[in-house]
Parts: sequence; structure tokens; C-alpha cells
Amino acid sequence: MGFTLFYLSLIVLIPLLALFLKAATLDWKALWAIVTNPRVVASYKLSFLASFAGAATNAVFGLLVAWVLVRYEFPGKRIIDGLVDLPFALPTAVAGISLTAIYSANGWLGRPLEAIGIKVAYTPLGVMTALTFIGLPFVVRTVQPVLQNLETEHEEAAASLGASRWQTFLHVILPTVLPAALTGFALAFARALGEYGSVVFISGNMPMKTEIAPLLIVTQLEQYEYGAATAIAAVLLVLSFVLLLGINALQRYGTRRLAGAGEPA
Repeated sequence: MGFTLFYLSLIVLIPLLALFLKAATLDWKALWAIVTNPRVVASYKLSFLASFAGAATNAVFGLLVAWVLVRYEFPGKRIIDGLVDLPFALPTAVAGISLTAIYSANGWLGRPLEAIGIKVAYTPLGVMTALTFIGLPFVVRTVQPVLQNLETEHEEAAASLGASRWQTFLHVILPTVLPAALTGFALAFARALGEYGSVVFISGNMPMKTEIAPLLIVTQLEQYEYGAATAIAAVLLVLSFVLLLGINALQRYGTRRLAGAGEPA
């Protein structure tokens, strides 16, 4: 316990404490003026909404990808399974440049999308696309082991009792994978909130429109506004912690409910 607390304090708690202490050097009036600045508030909204949308998208399609990788055999399955981890290994700057090249006005996907009135690059949609890209492995790798351990006998029993495929999914499969899916969602959401490299290229970094909070923090640091940077970072950290705490509480509730449902009457 002592070693764990020492390591946790050295790596996590002390740096976070330093962040709050630096932000505390500002008086309350200056601190409030910084964190309620319209540009800062707009960056908070974009960061949280795009991160939530990206994580929610991954929660749905990540579950689908994991299901296909576990339940189906097809040529190239090992290659696709390895490609899922590509956002882990790929430098974020490379991912940002690649996504920008693909979704720009002259890109492979950007040109046909703009032809039908959908613009991705340099818009909030582009930010969400980048955050979805970097968050996919968290959901897939969290849900995949649960699906591998899921016994097919339960699905077969439900089908033999007359349940449709949709009813089997809702009442047999989903309650089992939901805690893992929520964990993957939380990890993808947390990763997206702090993402910088893959977003900075595709967003266009337009204040009040496509500027995310991490980019604004870096901008303040480049201008030697350390107090403003730490104030923005501290508020982002507190809001992130509250949201993640709520997600973890929801996950714990789902796990307990699942365990209670599995107990014999």
C-alpha cells in the first residue's frame, strides 16, 4: 500500500496539485474572468460535446466491430483485428495529417461529401471524426474479451424459448456486455478530452468555432500566460473528473444490477 501510494502521488497527485497551486496564484476575480471568457467557454463546449459524441459513436460501432471479430470467421480477420490497434501506435500528428488529407475539400472522402453538402475538415464534425478515430480501440479491446467469454448456450436457450434476435440481444447479450461497453466509453471519452495532435490539423483552430480546450491551453503557454493556462486546465480537469465519476457510478450500478439478476431466487 505504501509503495502504491508513493508511486501514485509521484506520478499523478503531485503534478495535479502543482497545477491547482499555480492556478490558485490568481485572485478569484481574475480566475473567474479567464474561465468564463466566451472563447474559453466555447472551447469547453466543443471539447466535451465532440468527445462525448465520439465516445458514443465508438460505443455503438466498437461493439459491432468487436462482435464481428469474435463471432465471425472471414479472410483477413487477423489483419483487421490488428488494424484496430493502429490508433494506439500511430503518432497523433500523423493521424491528424492523414484525416485532414482524406476529408479536405480535395480529399478522397472530402470531395464527394462536400458535393452533397457535408463539410468535415475545419468544422466541429472534423473534430468529432478525429476523436472517434483515436477512441475506437478502447471500446473494441474492452468489449472483445467479454464477448469471447460469453456462452452461446444462453443465446440458443433464448431462441429455443421463442425469443427473436432483437429480444435475445436486449435481454441476454446487452446486460452482459454493458459494463464493459461503459468502461470503453469512459476510456474513449477521457482520451478524447485530452487529445491534441490529431485534432489540431483537421479542426482549423478557429476561435469560437473549432478551437478545443487543449489547444487553447497550449496557445496560452506559448504566450507565457501560465496562470491562464493552468486555470483553464484546472477547470477542464474538474469537469472531466465529475463526468468520469458519473460514468463509473453508472457502470457500477449496471454491474450490481447484472449480478443481482444472476443470483438464484
